[in-house]
Amino acid sequence: MRKNSIKNTRINGEVQRELSRIIQNEIKDPRIAPMTSVVAAEVAPDLKTCKVYISVLGDAKAAADTIEGLKSAEGYVRRQIAHSVNLRNTPEIRFILDQSIEYGVNMSKLIDDVVRNDAAKEDSDV
Repeated sequence: MRKNSIKNTRINGEVQRELSRIIQNEIKDPRIAPMTSVVAAEVAPDLKTCKVYISVLGDAKAAADTIEGLKSAEGYVRRQIAHSVNLRNTPEIRFILDQSIEYGVNMSKLIDDVVRNDAAKEDSDV
């Protein structure tokens, strides 16, 4: 896989910031959870497509509803990106649910439980 150029990295950051602003302030769809964040945006080097990784705080139903709401607002979001970010082509946006934060929190809880159980076991042995 090719490394991102400095230009592509800058475009990714700008698109991510604008998407966060649009999702938080401009989209009024009730399906979109209030605690929705844009984890990353990957714009293709040819500026034709953009993968947007979304994290939703809540249960699986809230995450599914948020992705559906964002998919239905895809045209509006693309138009807003075209107005606010000066690119040769406005990329086609695909929203992808990112569960890495939730996975990390669960792994951290499991590690804490193991450490706590290990400490309790050592205390009972002494």
